[in-house]
Amino acid sequence: MVARPNTALAQIHTQIMWSRLIAVVEEQAQTMLRTAFSTSVREAGDLSAGVFDRHGRMLAQAVTGTPGHVNSMAAAVKHFLDAFPLKTMKAGDHYITNDPWMTCGHLHDLTVVSPTFLRGEPVGLFACTVHVVDIGGLGMGPDGRQVFEEGLAIPLMPLAREGRMNEDLMGIIRANVREPLQVEGDVYALAACNDEGSRRLVEMMEEFGIANLDRLGEHIIETSRQATIEAIGKLKPGKYKNTVTMDGYDRPLTLVGEMAIAPTDGVGAPPLDAGPDPWQALAQVGAQFVAALAAANNPDAAPHPWIERDPATGGQFLKMPLPAPETARQLANALSALADGLRSRLA
Repeated sequence: MVARPNTALAQIHTQIMWSRLIAVVEEQAQTMLRTAFSTSVREAGDLSAGVFDRHGRMLAQAVTGTPGHVNSMAAAVKHFLDAFPLKTMKAGDHYITNDPWMTCGHLHDLTVVSPTFLRGEPVGLFACTVHVVDIGGLGMGPDGRQVFEEGLAIPLMPLAREGRMNEDLMGIIRANVREPLQVEGDVYALAACNDEGSRRLVEMMEEFGIANLDRLGEHIIETSRQATIEAIGKLKPGKYKNTVTMDGYDRPLTLVGEMAIAPTDGVGAPPLDAGPDPWQALAQVGAQFVAALAAANNPDAAPHPWIERDPATGGQFLKMPLPAPETARQLANALSALADGLRSRLA
């Protein structure tokens, strides 16, 4: 990017590029919506789409889609980069998984990640997740005693190499699902929507005369971080409660979560221990989450073990230790209480 002074015109120029990036990723999502075979994607919009920088940080997400997918997909791309470093990728490559602990929570959600190249150099990645109509097995539910019973597990692996699909993988998928045509069609649609996102991103970068997304990405990450800190700072200390009711066997099952927000100096992070009460771990997670954000925003605060600094870029990343597996879903429900509190307090 050509260096520009920190003027109002430069800020407007950066905002235009940010808005254009959102438009690019929205077109990616619309491509998925229009080419998908499954009704869960075409009609319900059960998908997410996003563009990421070379370090695996999400820079923009599509308006079309579901928040649950977007949030988990934002953390998933780094797992792909750990398995397949960007320097080993080539144009036309696509990578896939449905690992529920690396991506979106259950086996029905397929995630595909694809690199984008500008004049032969990798400049970013596109990712998309969809909920397919079937993945074999029992599916996610209370009658599945192990993840092996719930359906076909696809580890992190290549879906395509330089534009050539992994036909062995496609054959395994077709043989293990009840709706092979729909699921196979969705897999091809995942690759196609990432290709469309890449094409539009290259057009944008050439139009604005930028060779990489580094400066724009730093602006997006820092602006978003500051907005998050400010929003959390507006929350008043207190207790936030949320309930979720789901189907049961003989009667509905209601999960109740409560999170307490209290002032903290951001020092220290005791290890998480669910013990006999999983909600105890959730309360610890909530408190440490706020403490970590406070420490990241205060240069004079003691280092927090959940904040990791990239020595190459100087960027800060939140690295939360996972709670015990049986508390993972309750964690999402409990943290939603914080979101509800934000909406009610800031309305």
